[in-house]
Amino acid sequence: MSEEILINVTPQETRVAIMQLGVVQELHIERGSNKGIAGNVYLGRIKRVLPGMQSAFIDIGLERSAFLHVADIWENSNNGEIARPIERILFEGQNLLVQVIKEPIGTKGARLTTQLSFAGRLLVFLPQESRIGVSQRIEGSEQRDSLRTKLQACLPTEHQGGYIIRTVTEAKNDADFANDIAYLDKLWNNLQATAKTACAPQLLYQELDISLRVLRDFVSQDTTRILVDSRTSCKKMLEFSESYNVDAAVLLEHYPGVRPLFDMYNIEEEIERALSKRVDLKSGGYLIIDQTEAMTTVDVNTGGFVGVRNFDDTIFKTNLEATQVIARQLRLRNLGGIIICDFIDMDNQQHKDTVLEEFKKALARDHTRISVNNFSPLGLVEMTRKRTRESLAHVLCEPCPTCKGRGEVKTAQTICYDILREIVREARQFDAAEYRILASQQVIDLFLEEESQSLAGLSDFIGKPISMLVENQYNQEQYDVILM
Repeated sequence: MSEEILINVTPQETRVAIMQLGVVQELHIERGSNKGIAGNVYLGRIKRVLPGMQSAFIDIGLERSAFLHVADIWENSNNGEIARPIERILFEGQNLLVQVIKEPIGTKGARLTTQLSFAGRLLVFLPQESRIGVSQRIEGSEQRDSLRTKLQACLPTEHQGGYIIRTVTEAKNDADFANDIAYLDKLWNNLQATAKTACAPQLLYQELDISLRVLRDFVSQDTTRILVDSRTSCKKMLEFSESYNVDAAVLLEHYPGVRPLFDMYNIEEEIERALSKRVDLKSGGYLIIDQTEAMTTVDVNTGGFVGVRNFDDTIFKTNLEATQVIARQLRLRNLGGIIICDFIDMDNQQHKDTVLEEFKKALARDHTRISVNNFSPLGLVEMTRKRTRESLAHVLCEPCPTCKGRGEVKTAQTICYDILREIVREARQFDAAEYRILASQQVIDLFLEEESQSLAGLSDFIGKPISMLVENQYNQEQYDVILM
């Protein structure tokens, strides 16, 4: 399926949209003030070793210490012996070469590994390994063996390090392999030279910015055009592609239009929809997507879709349509971690099998690693999607200052009763001449109407007058009781 890559560049941020048939499939945002650090290599200093958690906290120069688990220590997982506990491998104050494998998310620090890897266009270089692996997406033992043989022939004599052959290598020649090997070798040699004189904590290698990562990671055989609305960025990408990915150079175009690029393709509207909980289906059904700290839930509903045959057929068609939309929304919103999909209950086992098969096909187009289980006894599909960076909502939004992230606010009536209880507490502690309520318009209106008798009764009970004043700057949950 042909695709276009649209890149919107401003001094503050770069946004990349991957389009298929005019529909946004993926969206990536990188801000200058908060660049992603996944893939960066640091010389870190160990601050604490926690035997009880078999983990260590490492200072790599960020606001929060990064996290290293014993399973991510290369020396421990590749020595061919029984795994040693972390307290026998690391000690506090030790300098350690580490790479970020997961961005800081929420209150969690970055996750690290000591097994370094560097992605090229065709290959992933593993300097501590000696084996040659092949992407699982490349099928057929003969083809996999052929690619291994081709790469082995391109490696210099006594070359050290291992490789993983990426999916895009299937149609490449020996010269392409040689260029990628030379690029990765140069990168590794420069990093080693820098590490010799570095003082921890220090950044040794920084991942490419997102506009250049597009040329390395996102361009595929299906890509027909890369449209960039910044002349400077387009020139920079062209120079990079001519020395690194010649095939992408012919796809690059500068967009000189007056109308903003993302407006031209209705991407701004798509971003707004991707921040909404509700996603409408063409049939009339809809999804409700709830993202929490622990997991994401997706609920499928028939909505206004009534079908033309029977109820089972209506449910089946709604679920089938939902499989494609869910897969796209996961990519678009970059939802990761544990994901629970609550499809509409189906009694027909054949319908269940078909929906699950279509769901797996739709998810197969995702670049991120995904694991999907079968329908559970409760009719849920449980899955995981690797989370390496913040979701779209976490990048663009923050918790509501009114509800503090609950997604709901207390009713005006609840606030009225909270205020009445607060006045009773104050009256028992202080002997004020008068009590004045400062609250939002909705709360004051309720005191003047439905709760007027409650307020008058309380005034009689404490034997003091109670006055009210609207504070327009207050939200519905805010209030103050002033002692006069």
